Amino acid sequence: MDFSGRHVVVTGGTGALGVGVVTALVEAGAVCHVPYTRESAAEAFPLRDHERVILYGELNLGDSEDVEDLYERLPPLWASIHLAGGFAYGPLRDLDEDVLHHQVGVNLITCALCCQAALRAFSRGRNGGRIVNVAARPALEWRTGAGMAIYAAAKAAVAALTVALAEEVAKEGVLVNAVAPSIMDTPANRQDMPKADLSAWPKVEEVAATILFLASPENRVTRGAVVPVYGKA
Repeated sequence: MDFSGRHVVVTGGTGALGVGVVTALVEAGAVCHVPYTRESAAEAFPLRDHERVILYGELNLGDSEDVEDLYERLPPLWASIHLAGGFAYGPLRDLDEDVLHHQVGVNLITCALCCQAALRAFSRGRNGGRIVNVAARPALEWRTGAGMAIYAAAKAAVAALTVALAEEVAKEGVLVNAVAPSIMDTPANRQDMPKADLSAWPKVEEVAATILFLASPENRVTRGAVVPVYGKA
């Protein structure tokens, strides 16, 4: 897949999956624009000094003015990949109201605002574009969301947004898709679940490869898909 000279936004690009996606993109020739929310995350980002990685911070992706300002500063945009999000575990009856609002905000609102700003950026470039969102397995298989119901609901909303938006903008040459990972093989997940069968978890690089195809010029017809990336689990 050739992204040579193409500009791509990657929200959540300093996280575990984000590092995998940005690494694969720059290897394919892309210029990556990576917003971050905490300086500590940017300092630990292994690609911070790469000549084709541009960091923007500290931004609140749940704030429409911050998001619009980011996208207005960009060169003509090819793709926008939205990995930013957050997880909350626990029975719904035990969650504070702040957690409920935060889960909707960090998962759905950030995704919707970045989709909106990306569409406006695409229209300035007049060359179509690609959007890739990240849902989760419970967004497609609701019963697997037991014990994390509000997270499952927020990610299901991301999946619905993806499919509806894909239909809305198809005639503009913009292809909108999402991936729905199961538990991925990351250092944090290994630490939290030391007894799990790690061989069943999808690797970050494998999930990144699916995202790259959906965001690539080689994807000419796939839209409105929420692609399961479950590994062997």
